[in-house]
Amino acid sequence: MGGPLIVLPESCVGAWGGCTEDGSVLGEDGGRDDYDRACEVDDWAGVIAVRGETATALVLADEPAMTCFLSEELLFVRWLAADSEQEVLAGAEAVVADPDTPWEDGGLWAVDGPAVLMDSAEAGADLGVEYPGGGQPEQAPVQLPAGRWRVRAVHTKNEFAWVGVVQLVAEDGSV
Repeated sequence: MGGPLIVLPESCVGAWGGCTEDGSVLGEDGGRDDYDRACEVDDWAGVIAVRGETATALVLADEPAMTCFLSEELLFVRWLAADSEQEVLAGAEAVVADPDTPWEDGGLWAVDGPAVLMDSAEAGADLGVEYPGGGQPEQAPVQLPAGRWRVRAVHTKNEFAWVGVVQLVAEDGSV
């Protein structure tokens, strides 16, 4: 499978079903599973419901690019094309500092605390479970406070780096 990436509150990771035999990718009946719903996000970022939960998930759409979360800045930084980590971080910093950045609205994301960044094709219940051939599903902790966050996103490029940035802004407008 591979991407898009998703950020789920830790409190509902087990409710995420990922890609299943019932979905349109693996199944034959054209059903929609959680992976299908994540893939339907057309923008750089979007918020979708977690089935059976009151929680929502943040989808980092497009591709499963190498992504990190900068907790102090409340930024997801996505390495699209660059020669070094320094170029990626400098590109993200420039995007945030530029008042003319053409941010795309990704919706409102409410979380109850820390979250997990993972591939949307994986089932949350499978995190930490070894694959038959070895290895485990990749995941990364996302330390953020509970709150309601306005999501804004952009993919940008300059002469050195292509960078994706998804920023969380408190619903009241503070960064």
